[in-house]
Amino acid sequence: MKVAIVQEWLTTIGGSEKVVQEIAKIYPEADLFTLVAISDTVDKLGLSAHKLTTSFIQKLPFAKTKWRTYLPLFPLAIEQFDLSSYDLIISSSHSVAKGVLTNANQTHICYCHSPIRYAWDLYHPYLKESGLDKGLKGFLAKYFLHRIRFWDIISTNRVDFFISNSNYIGKRIKKIYDRDSFTIYPNVAVDDFALEEVKDNYYFTCSRLVPYKKIDLIVKAFSEMPDKTLVVIGDGPDMKKIVKLKTDNIQLLGFQQFDVLKKYMSKAKAFVFAAEEDFGIVPVEAQACGTPVIAFGKGGALETIIENKTGVLFYEQNVDAIKAAVLKFEALEPALDFKFIRDHSQKFSSAIFAQKFKKFVDEKLKKTN
Repeated sequence: MKVAIVQEWLTTIGGSEKVVQEIAKIYPEADLFTLVAISDTVDKLGLSAHKLTTSFIQKLPFAKTKWRTYLPLFPLAIEQFDLSSYDLIISSSHSVAKGVLTNANQTHICYCHSPIRYAWDLYHPYLKESGLDKGLKGFLAKYFLHRIRFWDIISTNRVDFFISNSNYIGKRIKKIYDRDSFTIYPNVAVDDFALEEVKDNYYFTCSRLVPYKKIDLIVKAFSEMPDKTLVVIGDGPDMKKIVKLKTDNIQLLGFQQFDVLKKYMSKAKAFVFAAEEDFGIVPVEAQACGTPVIAFGKGGALETIIENKTGVLFYEQNVDAIKAAVLKFEALEPALDFKFIRDHSQKFSSAIFAQKFKKFVDEKLKKTN
């Protein structure tokens, strides 16, 4: 059986890239197809042994750093891959990977991280944050995204079976594509973290500092709770805004290496998370340390956090809700079992992902062959 794995790009290492890394371990003979790749990223993911094919976008100016600017060309580029000789096509898609052309003799399984966010549910925030909500550039951006929505719907017919990375995304797939999906949670490297039952007296958060992560809300909340210490790791466009909100009880450490981040995460009394994520890998990593999570109760957090056992949820993205959740957590804290929190994180391990993914694919291949 010839297997092709399709990924939008291999330029950075994030959740979707780690999913591809794990799928490639399941199918070590598979060939890889991606719009743009950086050799260093491919090496770090351990994918160098696989035959890799990139699109014409790879040869365009600044493609390795500004690949997103070629968004209008993505549908055309993904359709140029010739996959006609493959029996099984697996796409890891949050943009256009699912749009590869296939035929009736092939099985195409899409692991969907999300329908294209900036074309659907994040359309208006994306335009505003990019400064594309007005003027000629804004008109062109809206036009291209309008066209991409049409293509996105049409390309769902090229997928035989959808896997969603959470039930939350499964609902979005049903609403936008009118397709059913089966949830398999993405692989989290929980074994990279160790249980730490002796906690220090500080709260912790880490993220790229971009608007939708809502780090500014967390910092503002703790600025109004001067008796509680917050440590923040991360950098990004919102840094200047967050620096202005900082008070003496808040430490902004900027970007830090993984070992430093892991140390702070494992010793924190709780990890604070205010974003609405499709799944949310970092809250699971925190639980792998035995660290409870205080999180916004929407999206993937509802599926990875057990209320009052592995953390506390709040249901509005505002300062008062975060403050109330911290107080609720402190009342609950003495009853929490750090080992139970760690054990819960094992449900999202790479081993569980590989087992469920291969079982799903094997079952679908039997039905289609």
